[in-house]
Amino acid sequence: MAAAGLLTPSDVREIAGRLGVRPSKRLGQNFVIEPGTVRRIAALAALRATDVVLEVGPGLGSLTLALLEAGPAGVIAVEVDPALAAELPRTIASRAPALAGRLTVIGADALGVAERDLPAAPSVLVANLPYNVAVPVVLHLLAALRSLARGLVMVQAEVADRMCAAPGSRVYGAPSVKLAWYAAARPAGTVSRSVFWPVPNVDSRLVAFARHDPPATSASREEVFAVADAAFGQRRKTLRAALAGWAGSAPEAERLLRAAGIDPGARGESLSVAQFARLAAARTI
Repeated sequence: MAAAGLLTPSDVREIAGRLGVRPSKRLGQNFVIEPGTVRRIAALAALRATDVVLEVGPGLGSLTLALLEAGPAGVIAVEVDPALAAELPRTIASRAPALAGRLTVIGADALGVAERDLPAAPSVLVANLPYNVAVPVVLHLLAALRSLARGLVMVQAEVADRMCAAPGSRVYGAPSVKLAWYAAARPAGTVSRSVFWPVPNVDSRLVAFARHDPPATSASREEVFAVADAAFGQRRKTLRAALAGWAGSAPEAERLLRAAGIDPGARGESLSVAQFARLAAARTI
């Protein structure tokens, strides 16, 4: 595959200046300006020639160029900022003309993207995700795009910890349960603050995930997520107390917990996604 002219710090600032773009805190924009970092991310994604990559928030195109250079069948970039979405094809055409035909840019909010909006079925998500919507974006895309088999995302360090947390961990919570419904997640590396413009005041980490089948249950995904939300809404309380509102009363919560084989005196952070699925199913019987 042809090499791409990756963006340097001066390139990033030149493009942004020409467009009159200032990184938006509201949109969680922190642009990667170090070529070695985006090449490392593309390498860690282990892209195959048959992969169609979905990139969310491509910004000025730093990671997009590295992904195209890695040789997938195509890259679909979803960008909510109209100015950035319009400029991205021009940037790729000027810096990697041989690869420009493999890029499709969709001007949209990733939280609303559905299969019908995309020109092909993406197999892998690779993205530097805005910190403020990282988990909702990943969960939405896994729900909406069944073709997504795996992913590698850069997120705030604390968010990465929650995404990868196992039952019993201090940071295990509803986001951990919901991601575990769809996929197995693992830490995949750290990213220095110095590679971003502007420099964020938080650390960043990479999270890799691989889709798996959800737990076998008669309950719907929505029902399982609802009981997880209820359990972690009052995480200091025992499940008997925390789930009283969800079940209708504390005694009914205890009955359902026992029916699912779960100790009513336990707390939400001790339950796996499969146990939450059993509990949700107990309520439907």
